[in-house]
Amino acid sequence: MPGLPRAAWLYICLVVALAGGLVAASSFDGVDPGVLVALIVLFLVCDSLPARLHVDGARVSLSFAVCLASVVLLGPVGAALVGSSAVATVQRGIAPVKRVFNGAQFAVSGYAAGVVFGLSHGDRVRPWQVHWVAGVIGPFTLALVTFVLVNLALMAGVLLLAGQAAPGELSRESGELAGVCVGYGMFGLLIAGLWDDLGPFVAVLVMLPLYVARWALEQAFGQRRAYDATLAALCQAVETKDVNTRGHSDRVSRGAVMIARQIGMRPERVEAIRYAGMLHDIGKIGVPTRILRKDGKLTDEEFAEVQLHPMRGLEIVRDIGFLDEALSGILHHHEKMNGRGYPMGLVGDEIPEFARVIGVADAFDVMTSARPYQKPRSIGDAKRELRRCAGTQFDPVMVEAFLRALETHGWEPEAGSPEPARHEEPTPK
Repeated sequence: MPGLPRAAWLYICLVVALAGGLVAASSFDGVDPGVLVALIVLFLVCDSLPARLHVDGARVSLSFAVCLASVVLLGPVGAALVGSSAVATVQRGIAPVKRVFNGAQFAVSGYAAGVVFGLSHGDRVRPWQVHWVAGVIGPFTLALVTFVLVNLALMAGVLLLAGQAAPGELSRESGELAGVCVGYGMFGLLIAGLWDDLGPFVAVLVMLPLYVARWALEQAFGQRRAYDATLAALCQAVETKDVNTRGHSDRVSRGAVMIARQIGMRPERVEAIRYAGMLHDIGKIGVPTRILRKDGKLTDEEFAEVQLHPMRGLEIVRDIGFLDEALSGILHHHEKMNGRGYPMGLVGDEIPEFARVIGVADAFDVMTSARPYQKPRSIGDAKRELRRCAGTQFDPVMVEAFLRALETHGWEPEAGSPEPARHEEPTPK
């Protein structure tokens, strides 16, 4: 991880020092060496096959379950030792400093979870019995939540200091990560409960459902990649027909996601609006190429053809099941707050929320992109134009959300000659 800021390096060193200090200051009484070695081996096997998540670049390891089992079987110091073995994971392409930090954060998380479990329960694991489950499930759940929260907090710290994520982004994505980690961690109770009877052979019983869960996550990830590839192919079809729109759909999609996250949309709706942004102009496949590539002003008949593209877009993608609410954004993204938009002349809140979001992102990209007959506007000019048209053409709430998001994330318009801003022309009823 070359190029890390000094603050990030200092943070990593402090976490590593904390992990080492916790282990060094602890007593190893009650830590069974045989159980410790078996759990470390099981941890490394699980950690070598992480599952990819919808969160960009995020992976979750099956080793969460092993760490939580060690909390019950070995106590705080044993859990810290098992977690620290992450430095020896066999995953490829992991920088040494990242290996060390991963081991340290697992060690600190395991130790904290072990302390919470000991304070709330206090007893070592006994043979698997119904009364044991009833007595330990509460303390185990507290330990599991502690482990996940400490782990995510340590990871968030280094990402923030390294400049690899923004606070808002982390807060949105932590929910999904926490849910998956808690789900995996519950397998730790199963491992701990069966250990006295089966010992290391419990791995044979537990690993199968763990790998089924991993397979399911991988399938979900692969399905999303397939969705993205399908939508990218549709966008490419539009951009091939009109070379002046290269990159426009992708930029509108990114802008719409910025607005959606700024106003606090749920993750599943953010994903849907990303799809809507990618496909908002798909109906232009049905617009004659000579009109799309015309340099001069359109005639009334030609503009009427362009006005049909939202409805044509809906006809093209309406049977794609996973688009759901995205369809309303595709159909109505050229509506205006004053009712002078198309295709239906909706007014104000009659316009679906997705369409109001995409309308702002679409207009901003058109204004800041090069055209065959005019230069692009500056970012500042485009911002002023959005504010000027807020309330008449655009939803003021979406405009302000977009402007706030721009302050955080910026905007990088691409050179080229995207389509003319025909949506800004008065629309005859």
